[in-house]
Amino acid sequence: MIVSMMGGRCYSSYRSNAVAAVMRDRKWKSNSKSEEADVVVIGSGIGGLCCGALLARYEEDVLVLESHDQPGGAAHSFDIKGYNFDSGPSLFSGLQSRGPQANPLAQVLDALGESLPCATYDSWMVHIPEGQFLSRIGPTEFFKDAVLPLSTAAMALPPLSIRGDLGVLSTAAARYAPSLFKSFLQMGPRASLRATKLLRPFSEILDDLQLNDPFIRNWIDLLSFLLAGVKANAVLSAEMIYMFAEWYKPGCCLEYPLHGSAAIIDALVRGLEKFGGRISLQSHVENIVVENDRAIGVKLGSGQFIRAKKAVVSNASMWDTLKLLPKEVVPKSYSDRVNTTPQCDSFMHLHLGFDAEGIRSDLGIHHIVVNDWKRGVDADQNVVLISIPSVLSPNLAPHGKHVLHAYMPGTEPFELWEGLDRRSAEYRNLKAERSEVMWKAVERAVGTGFSREKCEVKLVGSPLTHERFLRRNRGTYGPAVQAGSDAFPGHSTPIAQLYCCGDSTFPGIGVPAVAASGAIVANSLVSVSQHSKLLDAIGI
Repeated sequence: MIVSMMGGRCYSSYRSNAVAAVMRDRKWKSNSKSEEADVVVIGSGIGGLCCGALLARYEEDVLVLESHDQPGGAAHSFDIKGYNFDSGPSLFSGLQSRGPQANPLAQVLDALGESLPCATYDSWMVHIPEGQFLSRIGPTEFFKDAVLPLSTAAMALPPLSIRGDLGVLSTAAARYAPSLFKSFLQMGPRASLRATKLLRPFSEILDDLQLNDPFIRNWIDLLSFLLAGVKANAVLSAEMIYMFAEWYKPGCCLEYPLHGSAAIIDALVRGLEKFGGRISLQSHVENIVVENDRAIGVKLGSGQFIRAKKAVVSNASMWDTLKLLPKEVVPKSYSDRVNTTPQCDSFMHLHLGFDAEGIRSDLGIHHIVVNDWKRGVDADQNVVLISIPSVLSPNLAPHGKHVLHAYMPGTEPFELWEGLDRRSAEYRNLKAERSEVMWKAVERAVGTGFSREKCEVKLVGSPLTHERFLRRNRGTYGPAVQAGSDAFPGHSTPIAQLYCCGDSTFPGIGVPAVAASGAIVANSLVSVSQHSKLLDAIGI
């Protein structure tokens, strides 16, 4: 999943001082050449970087603008006292996969010629009211009966083949129609009929399979919520089938980048710059400039205007993108749709750095704590996720120490925090109160040897932290789109030459989804011939 929030001043201490200095000095300098670009990308989240880097690969002149002092958006990392913290995503798979069915992010990295060294593992620990158990990925009866028959259809069309114009008939439909037709023949009539529900809620497929066991349904609700911010009765079946196919196929594994989630951002930035693209940090976009109903560039907080000759691409959320536009140029139907789209709630975060002495040596990297199934996995203060990446990558913490990130995934109501002064005692007290459930979850997961007093770094992040550092409207996880009754918006907008990518657009929330959205926008801005050559180059 992809979440959240906090920022620090340094960009991961595992880098050399020289590299860190370069990252800090990526403050864009104005000159006659750099006052324009073919494409200006607002925001350097995974979606924005995938879009910008692929456009650079397509030989477009690209400038990525980032408000923060480091790239990555929700996936950035930060350093405190030598502890390197992930701010968001920490559970990954398919990062080193290749080919038509690979993770879209892996396909982008392949196109950029970038590799991503990872540690591999196959399980996480689950703590539930009934007890605890080790959840392993790999082949199961569920995979054979429910996932395998549908996975060929769900994965037959690589997201990188999609574009937002009629050229998709060449890059996707014609290119993959034979394999898709063959997949349906191999599935047989019953599974083929079920495959028609790939764009429906996943709960409908579970109902067809008569999977009624309460624990199984709760478990799938939990995985669905962690992936997309909604339960099985609202998540797109294709998204769940894709994830399960990745997790439960023979020989599968989970992966964690050896240098943390920052390594993903590093690889994308390297790819961007390798092909001549540029990134400017601490370059806040104040508004999108529109003339004659076309987006012609952006105005920075400094007052600097940057012209976009071909397009402006916003990696901000739909709500934050709307704020960047002059009200008079936005059709009422568009603003109404954005303003009435329901939002997922926000986050609470706990970042800890502590001594590993006395901590058991077999401590796992990931833990999920569910306090009460009856309340539902989307209830506030009920589900806590914990990541301890230093058990696989010791270089993320000082010698003999551990780095830990616990969070409540998109379940914290923003209303509790709205209007609070971050410097007030009321705010500090509320942080202490609302973070207690995370402390208790950490104590349960880490076990004997852990104590709050041993923590050398203690950071609590609230929805206001999330809103402030990521510039996310109300600190939201993203749109709470209900499969079957609504759909994620496409990537074009009513404003000519303005496009959007990221978790407010198709295919939705999550690392693979936002990578795919960035790629789709990049593909849409180049010719079908260029797009087809790229697909040939990476063998899909």
